[in-house]
Amino acid sequence: MNAPLSLGLQVIPTMPVAELIETVQAAEGLGFDYCMVADEGLMHDIYVVLGLLAESTSSIRLGAVTNCYTRHPAATAAALATVDDVSGGRAFLTLVAGGTMVLEPLGLAREKPLTVVRESIEMMRLLWSGEPVSWEGNVFGLNNAQLTAGCRRDIPIWIAARGPRLLELAGEVADGVVLMARGDLGDALEIVGRGERADTDDFARVYLDRLAYTPEMIAEAKTLYSYALMDSPDRLLKNIGLDQAQVDRLTDAIRDGGPSAVTGLVTDEMVAGYQVVGDRDECRRTLVGLVDTHGLDAFIINIISPGLEANQGLLADVVSMTTRGGVS
Repeated sequence: MNAPLSLGLQVIPTMPVAELIETVQAAEGLGFDYCMVADEGLMHDIYVVLGLLAESTSSIRLGAVTNCYTRHPAATAAALATVDDVSGGRAFLTLVAGGTMVLEPLGLAREKPLTVVRESIEMMRLLWSGEPVSWEGNVFGLNNAQLTAGCRRDIPIWIAARGPRLLELAGEVADGVVLMARGDLGDALEIVGRGERADTDDFARVYLDRLAYTPEMIAEAKTLYSYALMDSPDRLLKNIGLDQAQVDRLTDAIRDGGPSAVTGLVTDEMVAGYQVVGDRDECRRTLVGLVDTHGLDAFIINIISPGLEANQGLLADVVSMTTRGGVS
């Protein structure tokens, strides 16, 4: 890499808001560059949280991870413009196509995801111009709509994707891509690289992961493994080391007993195919290799559960692992 590796955290807002803010403040104090707050439907409202973070931090970039099924893209554009205003220009956005875990509880169907994401990006950029917008897409439309919130033309938009068409779209129209499966990084980035925008110097190649370097973390990874299966294409499943018989067995377990039912079926090798696993030194060496091999620009650690002391320790470990031995 020519530039230093950027660090970030994604927070699944399961903890009290005060604890979430302390966690992000700790990350900023450690030199983290990005904070993403995940829009998980019925958890803390991300824009309330991001507004509070804007007031309680000074340098870390603040981003929403959201979809345009549960929130209209024009509403998202207004919310991000507000976050950008109150944070002094630190806002960014990560769009997802809408996952099963978020949409099903609300009775929403994941229809035309490629069109939804493409049109959402186009609509938001038009609105961020600050000018009145009349525009008609296949899913969304605007009729003389204009943001009254503070706005800028260049709020970065990343796409978090697994499927080939959304990966291609990221390389065509986004400012970056967020990838979530260690074993699939090479093939996913090859697809992203087909887009002209992916060849620009400011296109961000971002890897999001949850490290596992203690027995407790590995056990936790097994309980979360079902999320590696949901909404994942065959390419990704193959690249993380699963054959069809394993996929069928795990899928049947989820259908019959829910996501937690797969825990007893997941081996250490299966976890290692999906995420960074080992002792601290092994995790460091793995991250060095991934950054060098794939030209990654940022590593985002996934904060998924409460526990201020444990999460602060995890953030400090991430800094240690990525500033020793070449990842810097």
